[in-house]
Amino acid sequence: MEALKVIEKYYQKNTEVYGILLNHSRSVADKALAIARMHPEMSLDLVFIEEAAMLHDIGIIFCDAPKIDCHGSYRYICHGYLGAELLRKEGLPHHALVCERHTGTGITLAMIDEKKLPLPRRDLAPVTLEEQVICFADKFFSKTKPGREKRIDKIQESLRKHGEDAVLCFNNWRKLFLK
Repeated sequence: MEALKVIEKYYQKNTEVYGILLNHSRSVADKALAIARMHPEMSLDLVFIEEAAMLHDIGIIFCDAPKIDCHGSYRYICHGYLGAELLRKEGLPHHALVCERHTGTGITLAMIDEKKLPLPRRDLAPVTLEEQVICFADKFFSKTKPGREKRIDKIQESLRKHGEDAVLCFNNWRKLFLK
């Protein structure tokens, strides 16, 4: 499977959103691969990590986020599960799980209920180590500031608005992946 072919099936090459998606996804993939290579003891699937990292945000096109040239009808928080639905139709069920589980440090059913989020009623938090590595790497890059890696303290500050559990999860990943 070639991630770029899947992306180009849904995104026109000459659009702003295509460039934003590719730049962001490549940054996340490179960071996730670098982390995975530091941990041969984890036996992580590098091919899967690269593919899934490249596809993790494929659902942004369905969302209303004009700052990144997305003019869909869904709230941005929906991009994960919408991308997962798309990837399942493409026959990529494992890649789809990364899509739906990468937002924040994951979204629990309790969070969905408490905040009345327009998401499927199930836990949407990373489970496998590959999912966790990609989710962790994703926190370092914004789509609005391409190529610029965020500092740890800025990531923690951003996650804090989702609760201390999100910061704790990120810090645990930091200890695990960046020893």
